[in-house]
Amino acid sequence: MTNTGKWRDLEEIFQALERSAFRQRFKLTTKEQTYIQERGLDVVLSHGADFIAQRLAPARPSNDGRQTPMRGHPVFIAQHATATCCRSCLAKWHGIAAGSPLSASEQAHVLKAIERWLLHAAPI
Repeated sequence: MTNTGKWRDLEEIFQALERSAFRQRFKLTTKEQTYIQERGLDVVLSHGADFIAQRLAPARPSNDGRQTPMRGHPVFIAQHATATCCRSCLAKWHGIAAGSPLSASEQAHVLKAIERWLLHAAPI
């Protein structure tokens, strides 16, 4: 995958995430895998796009650092596993600076990271 933005390439990010014991502990439960299978990946990613737009995209998200639950939806798990859960993780892991709203291409990058992790975590 070619990186056309200012952020880090997903290949590089995923290699780094593999070395993080914290990020590696996130796994989908059977219930979450079933949720994806029953609704389909497109629907789950549509939810993800909404979560990103509402909880992550603002320049200063409400409760930043605590806005993404640790359970309750496969996208939430994926966000923690891919370090796309808050603006400080986006800055540290993805090179997407905090303090300004996420652009459409930055939101697409976040969703692509989530999609990649979900495809690996719950093969369809």
